[in-house]
Amino acid sequence: MLDQARGRTTEFQSRLKDAGIDVAIITDESSIAYLAGFWGYLSVEFGRPSFLLIRPDQAPVVITPLMEGEMVSAMTWVEDIRTWEDSGSNRWENVLMAALGNNLGRIGVEAAALPPIVRNWFDDQLPGVALNDISSVMGSMRMIKSAEEIEVMKQAGEIAGAMMVAAEGGLGEGRPEYEAALAVIDAGTRKAAGFLTARGWEAFISPMIHNLQIMQSGKDTSMVHRRASVKLLSKGDPVYFCFCNMAQFKQYKLGFDRMFFIKEISDEAAAVQQAAIDAQQAAIAAIKPGVTAESIAQAANEVYAERGYKTGYRTGRSIGMAYLESPELKEGDKTILQTGMTFAVDGGISVDGELGGRIGDSVVVTETGCDYITNYPRKILMVER
Repeated sequence: MLDQARGRTTEFQSRLKDAGIDVAIITDESSIAYLAGFWGYLSVEFGRPSFLLIRPDQAPVVITPLMEGEMVSAMTWVEDIRTWEDSGSNRWENVLMAALGNNLGRIGVEAAALPPIVRNWFDDQLPGVALNDISSVMGSMRMIKSAEEIEVMKQAGEIAGAMMVAAEGGLGEGRPEYEAALAVIDAGTRKAAGFLTARGWEAFISPMIHNLQIMQSGKDTSMVHRRASVKLLSKGDPVYFCFCNMAQFKQYKLGFDRMFFIKEISDEAAAVQQAAIDAQQAAIAAIKPGVTAESIAQAANEVYAERGYKTGYRTGRSIGMAYLESPELKEGDKTILQTGMTFAVDGGISVDGELGGRIGDSVVVTETGCDYITNYPRKILMVER
């Protein structure tokens, strides 16, 4: 992992030079992990940003909160690590300014991922300094996954599969939603632990599956991002699980969704769910190198139209160390698909504010089409309990 991160940084430095950028200030957690091989668990929401400063022809610099410094030093290959404190002369603003120096040159940032606290500091302290958006420089690197990255994502797929087995096993008439969500966390954590050791860099990787489970049942299935509640499941209820904020391993995120039905299903609900399944399968069948991203969405939308439905959802998104990377499988995205790209591919529609059809898988583009990263039956799923 760290050798890969070092190699990516070397390539990124070359691209920065070609783009005429003198220093890149990287603040996005996923980009820092991609290049420097570390991430913290504190998060900038506490007002504590971390930075990775990369110049084309100098060794990179990490700037991180003092309380994170020891762990960061143990995780990253970067040698120059500078820590900052919450108060006094060693605040992050001063450490960052010292690291930048007087001759700033052309500064590059990932504009959409720049934390407001950092953006505001630049506006206040360096109002005349332009911040050049280098999102496309980073994005173009991250589009194509290496064999090592794909292997980690396949492990994440196995973890996600164990989670979905537990999700289905936790369902039943009269059972509360949250019980199934607890089963997902337990099963995923145990599966992830089996891929880890307590040695070296891996010793800092937590197997814990966390975040609030996206889950809806009954008439709430059209509310796409509700969370598991104390609601009891009833006969005939559809139950939707989305693992998009939970199926991840070593910072690599997947998309993975399934819908289940408790004991029985209405004809209308079956028609909606089958349309979602068939649309997703049409999209996946269309994936191959050389086609446009938007053509995959078109393949799915043709199925919806044939069934008399219309969807406002994109058909998929690129996945990797971030939840949303580039390109997206939607109308207007003319990016040409290439071998090694990875996508979450969804079937999704809502009808009359009550019915919803949902299914989602992650895939990797191959020389002849694509392979699944996630696996679970792609059909109408009935729970008999």
